[in-house]
Order: sequence, then structure tokens, then C-alpha cells
Amino acid sequence: MATFEQFNLPKSLQKAVDEIGLTTPTPIQEKSFSVIMSGRDMMGIAQTGTGKTFAYLLPILKQYKFSPTHTPKIVILVPTRELVVQVVEEIEKLTQYMSIRTIGIFGGVNINTQKKNVYEGSDILVGTPGRTMDLALDNVVRFDEMQKLVIDEFDEMLNLGFRTQLTSLFAMMPRKRQNILFSATMTDEVDAILNDYFDYPEEVTLAASGTPLEKIKQITYNVPNFNTKINLLKHLLATNEDMSRVLIFVNNKKISDMLHERIEEDFEGQFGLIHSNKSQNYRLNTMASFQEGSLRGLITTDIMARGLDISDITHVINFEMPEFAELYMHRIGRTGRADATGTAISFVTPREEEAKVEAEVLMDMELEIEDFPEDVAISDKLIGPEKERQPVKFLMKKPKIEGGAAFHDKAKKNTKVNLGGPSKTKKKTHGSVNRNMLKNQAAKKKKKK
Repeated sequence: MATFEQFNLPKSLQKAVDEIGLTTPTPIQEKSFSVIMSGRDMMGIAQTGTGKTFAYLLPILKQYKFSPTHTPKIVILVPTRELVVQVVEEIEKLTQYMSIRTIGIFGGVNINTQKKNVYEGSDILVGTPGRTMDLALDNVVRFDEMQKLVIDEFDEMLNLGFRTQLTSLFAMMPRKRQNILFSATMTDEVDAILNDYFDYPEEVTLAASGTPLEKIKQITYNVPNFNTKINLLKHLLATNEDMSRVLIFVNNKKISDMLHERIEEDFEGQFGLIHSNKSQNYRLNTMASFQEGSLRGLITTDIMARGLDISDITHVINFEMPEFAELYMHRIGRTGRADATGTAISFVTPREEEAKVEAEVLMDMELEIEDFPEDVAISDKLIGPEKERQPVKFLMKKPKIEGGAAFHDKAKKNTKVNLGGPSKTKKKTHGSVNRNMLKNQAAKKKKKK
């Protein structure tokens, strides 16, 4: 079995690795090490939770040579403030016996304080693209001595609209540098940036972007609307003691606020809420409370949770299906990490069926549909967006049938309304024509990519 000894790390670095308790490198760490040590550009494709941070830090720190300059030799760009804090913490653990100065810079805090930190000097700079570019344009961050650029969560940065900041930073950096890039998926936009700005990086692939994680049980519930989703979530939390560390995903801040308010009614103080309108200190404190076990779960958006190393998640709940199939993979990858198993549960309304089918096509598998619990109330109260686009067949009142007994029986048979409930017949027939059409459309999309 492989161990970190095979990397022949310097004693100061190996001692830190031992104290952290690491013994066996992950596959991405093994595959990346020799490529990064060679000095070639690298594009690593690996799902979240595979040990990417140490995959680039260990070879970089092995090669690091002390120099008395005050400008950074290594620049690491990540998409969110939380990820900056996390990466800085990981570097500080690994460099506790080395003379390396690390700073993190990100938006949402006083820029003058960060300018002062940068002026004091650093060897490794970790930052978000926006704040790094702001400080570089002010000539506070300089790249004169820079030797290596690391970009983690490359695809997510482009999804968040950071392309302009990234390309501006590339233009300010020395052309002679090693580029180390990591992405969970190889999208067309990632591919275009590679072609335009990097010289044939060697690709290190851990798994295909659509490969489902084998240790994660994936199930779905067909649910008519938001309020019924609330009822179902409360039921699952109340009846399933195994849901001890839960990550609940929604698609935007407004829904996350609504959901948190409703969950607080029955589970007061058990769930934290993280989104970009919350202050930096609030978010960091909430994360810390969850990590140490004071909170049962977190309600969050994709932007906030991307790349964060949250350990021992028992369940991921997609309260809303994500807009892109790749995001489904990132979400469920939060559970079943290391040697653990996990469960991913998705609530799917009729208008989210297409998103579900696209995720199935990406993974080349059908998601298991669970019977809707009989004792969960089906609500007919709709929230704003549902009132605008709710399909007629999912309004909860059955049609009134007139006529004699014989007509009544026949009419009953011909006017069944599918409510997405537990009947096995309904499961088989529900949206079969539309589903096949959606699958064909999704498969075509995948082929084009």
C-alpha cells in the first residue's frame, strides 16, 4: 500500500504530515505528485472530496526554497472566501516547521487591512480572483517573483463569472511560470481558457465527470410543490435518527431564508444558514459550529458550499434540483467521503423533472424513486414562482364527475390525475412520454459537449 514516505518529503514537511495523521495518499495525490514535481503545467480533473488541496500543496512545498523577497512565489486562486480561509489553514498546518509566510485575501472585509498584510510580505498568497485583481491593479500585490500559479475549482470560478478577472491576472503574471489547475468537470469554457492561455497542460484524470460515487445511495421523491417539500423534510428529520449531519442545498438566497425560517419552527437552533448576504464572521462561526457538532445541519447554496471540506456528512438533501447536472455531482460528493458511506435525497417537482433527467444522463443511471410517505400532508398552498408556472395536472383537486354509475366508473378510469404519490402504477406511468423526450434531449446535449 502506498504511503507518504514514497514522496520523499523534507523532514519538516513529513513531520507535519505525520502530526496531521495522514498515512495513505489519495489517488489524485499519487497521480499529481510526479507531474507537478516535473515543472510541467497540469490540469487535474477530480471530484470534490478527493484530496485536491494536498495534491498540489505537497509537491509545491517539497520544491519550495527560501528567499528573502517580500512578494509571493506561489499564488493560489479559489472561488470563495470560505475556501481561502480553509486553504490558508491547510498550508499553515503543513508549514508549521517551515519558514513560509502565508496570507489570504478576499472581498467583504476592509481592503486597507489586507493591503497592510500584503505589504508585510508573503511567500504564498491565497485569494479570490476579484480581490486579488483589485490589489494587483493598485500595485499592492506584485507578481515579480512568482513561480507557480494554482487555480482550484476552475469550472466553478467560470460559472461565477470570474473569467474577466482571471484573464486580467494572467496578463499581469510572468509568462514563465508553472500552472497547476484543478476542476471537477471539463466544460467547454474550461477547455477554451486552456487553449487560449496555457501551453498543453498534462491532464490528470481521477474519474469521468459524470461518474456517480459508489458509496452514496441516491434516492428521489416526487413532490408537487415547495410547501409539501417542507412537510416531507420535517417528516424525514423527525423520523430518521441517522440524519445526524445533514447538508441541505437550495438554489438561491431567498429560498434558503424561507426554508430556514420554516425548519426553525420544529427544529429550533439545530440548523445553520450560509449564503452570501451573511457576514463573513457569521458564516465562519456557523461553519465552525457545524464542524464541531453543535449544529445538526446546514442550509446552503452551491456557491457557498463549493470546495469546502466538511467532514462526516451523513445525508445530502437536494431540496431543489440544481440548474446544471454537474452541480448535482458536486452536491452529492459532500457525503460518502474517505471510507464512509452516505445518502443523497432529492425532492423533485414536475418542473424539476428535466434537471433530474439531465443528471441521470450525465451519470448514465436512473435514480431510485421512493414511495411518498402516506402520513406526510400534501399542501395545495403555492408560493410565488409556483403560482406562475404550476402545471394544471398537479393542482391537488380531483375533477368532479357527473353521470350515472356506469359512466362514473368509466370516467374515473379515464380522468386519473397523477399526484406523484406512492402508487407503483403511477411511478411507472408518470410522465413516461415526456421523460423519454427529456432523456433524448439531455443525451443530445451531452453528445454536443
